[in-house]
Amino acid sequence: MVVYGLALLAGCMFLGLFCGDVLGVITGVNSNVGGVGFAMLALILISGKLMKEGKLSEKAQEGISFWSAMYIPIVVAMTACQDVASAITGGGVLAIIAGIVAVVIPLLLVPVLQKLGKPSDPLPPIEQD
Repeated sequence: MVVYGLALLAGCMFLGLFCGDVLGVITGVNSNVGGVGFAMLALILISGKLMKEGKLSEKAQEGISFWSAMYIPIVVAMTACQDVASAITGGGVLAIIAGIVAVVIPLLLVPVLQKLGKPSDPLPPIEQD
Protein backbone atom coordinates (compact mmCIF):
# COMPACT_ATOMS: atom_id res chain seq x y z
CA MET A 1 0.00 0.00 0.00
CA VAL A 2 1.43 3.38 -1.02
CA VAL A 3 0.31 5.17 2.14
CA TYR A 4 3.03 3.42 4.12
CA GLY A 5 6.22 5.47 4.15
CA LEU A 6 4.37 8.66 3.27
CA ALA A 7 5.11 10.20 6.67
CA LEU A 8 8.83 9.74 6.03
CA LEU A 9 8.48 11.34 2.60
CA ALA A 10 6.52 14.28 4.07
CA GLY A 11 9.10 14.79 6.80
CA CYS A 12 11.90 14.77 4.25
CA MET A 13 9.96 17.25 2.10
CA PHE A 14 9.56 19.66 5.04
CA LEU A 15 13.25 19.28 5.90
CA GLY A 16 14.27 19.88 2.28
CA LEU A 17 12.06 22.94 1.88
CA PHE A 18 13.45 24.37 5.11
CA CYS A 19 17.03 23.82 3.92
CA GLY A 20 16.17 25.37 0.54
CA ASP A 21 14.65 28.43 2.22
CA VAL A 22 17.72 28.82 4.45
CA LEU A 23 20.02 28.51 1.43
CA GLY A 24 17.93 31.10 -0.40
CA VAL A 25 18.32 33.55 2.50
CA ILE A 26 22.06 32.88 2.74
CA THR A 27 22.60 33.45 -1.01
CA GLY A 28 20.35 36.52 -1.08
CA VAL A 29 17.79 34.97 -3.40
CA ASN A 30 14.21 35.62 -2.37
CA SER A 31 13.19 32.03 -3.11
CA ASN A 32 13.67 28.40 -2.17
CA VAL A 33 16.99 27.16 -3.58
CA GLY A 34 17.18 23.41 -4.09
CA GLY A 35 14.58 22.42 -1.51
CA VAL A 36 13.23 19.54 -3.58
CA GLY A 37 16.75 18.22 -4.16
CA PHE A 38 17.52 18.41 -0.45
CA ALA A 39 14.28 16.54 0.25
CA MET A 40 15.18 13.73 -2.17
CA LEU A 41 18.68 13.47 -0.72
CA ALA A 42 17.26 13.28 2.81
CA LEU A 43 14.78 10.60 1.71
CA ILE A 44 17.56 8.51 0.19
CA LEU A 45 19.86 8.84 3.21
CA ILE A 46 17.23 8.35 5.92
CA SER A 47 15.38 5.48 4.23
CA GLY A 48 18.68 3.74 3.45
CA LYS A 49 19.77 3.99 7.06
CA LEU A 50 16.39 2.77 8.35
CA MET A 51 16.44 -0.17 5.92
CA LYS A 52 19.94 -1.19 7.02
CA GLU A 53 18.83 -1.10 10.65
CA GLY A 54 15.70 -3.11 9.82
CA LYS A 55 13.35 -0.42 11.14
CA LEU A 56 11.17 -0.18 8.03
CA SER A 57 8.50 -2.75 7.32
CA GLU A 58 8.21 -4.27 3.86
CA LYS A 59 5.04 -2.26 3.20
CA ALA A 60 6.79 0.96 4.19
CA GLN A 61 9.67 0.13 1.84
CA GLU A 62 7.20 -0.48 -1.01
CA GLY A 63 5.48 2.84 -0.28
CA ILE A 64 8.78 4.71 -0.26
CA SER A 65 9.79 3.01 -3.52
CA PHE A 66 6.50 4.08 -5.11
CA TRP A 67 6.82 7.72 -4.02
CA SER A 68 10.50 7.80 -5.01
CA ALA A 69 9.50 6.68 -8.52
CA MET A 70 6.79 9.38 -8.62
CA TYR A 71 9.25 12.03 -7.45
CA ILE A 72 11.12 12.54 -10.73
CA PRO A 73 8.03 13.34 -12.86
CA ILE A 74 6.81 15.69 -10.14
CA VAL A 75 10.14 17.53 -10.09
CA VAL A 76 10.14 17.78 -13.89
CA ALA A 77 6.62 19.24 -13.83
CA MET A 78 7.61 21.74 -11.13
CA THR A 79 10.69 22.77 -13.09
CA ALA A 80 8.70 23.23 -16.30
CA CYS A 81 6.52 25.79 -14.48
CA GLN A 82 9.41 28.01 -13.48
CA ASP A 83 10.13 31.13 -15.47
CA VAL A 84 13.73 30.73 -16.63
CA ALA A 85 13.90 34.15 -18.27
CA SER A 86 13.05 35.97 -15.03
CA ALA A 87 15.55 33.82 -13.13
CA ILE A 88 18.33 34.93 -15.47
CA THR A 89 17.36 38.61 -15.45
CA GLY A 90 16.65 38.71 -11.71
CA GLY A 91 19.68 36.83 -10.41
CA GLY A 92 21.55 36.28 -13.66
CA VAL A 93 25.00 35.46 -12.38
CA LEU A 94 23.75 32.97 -9.78
CA ALA A 95 21.48 31.23 -12.32
CA ILE A 96 24.28 30.93 -14.88
CA ILE A 97 26.80 29.67 -12.31
CA ALA A 98 24.30 27.13 -10.96
CA GLY A 99 23.64 25.86 -14.49
CA ILE A 100 27.32 25.53 -15.31
CA VAL A 101 28.09 23.78 -12.00
CA ALA A 102 25.14 21.41 -12.46
CA VAL A 103 26.59 20.30 -15.81
CA VAL A 104 30.34 20.32 -15.14
CA ILE A 105 30.49 18.53 -11.77
CA PRO A 106 28.56 15.41 -12.90
CA LEU A 107 30.72 15.24 -16.02
CA LEU A 108 33.85 15.33 -13.87
CA LEU A 109 32.46 12.59 -11.60
CA VAL A 110 31.90 10.07 -14.41
CA PRO A 111 35.45 8.62 -14.19
CA VAL A 112 35.24 8.50 -10.38
CA LEU A 113 31.94 6.61 -10.49
CA GLN A 114 33.31 4.28 -13.14
CA LYS A 115 36.20 3.29 -10.87
CA LEU A 116 33.85 2.57 -7.94
CA GLY A 117 32.08 -0.29 -9.70
CA LYS A 118 33.69 -3.60 -10.47
CA PRO A 119 33.65 -4.92 -14.04
CA SER A 120 30.77 -7.26 -14.73
CA ASP A 121 30.15 -10.00 -17.26
CA PRO A 122 28.86 -8.79 -20.61
CA LEU A 123 25.19 -9.29 -21.40
CA PRO A 124 24.31 -12.41 -23.37
CA PRO A 125 23.62 -11.87 -27.07
CA ILE A 126 20.04 -11.25 -28.14
CA GLU A 127 18.55 -14.36 -29.67
CA GLN A 128 16.80 -13.95 -32.97
CA ASP A 129 13.60 -15.95 -33.52
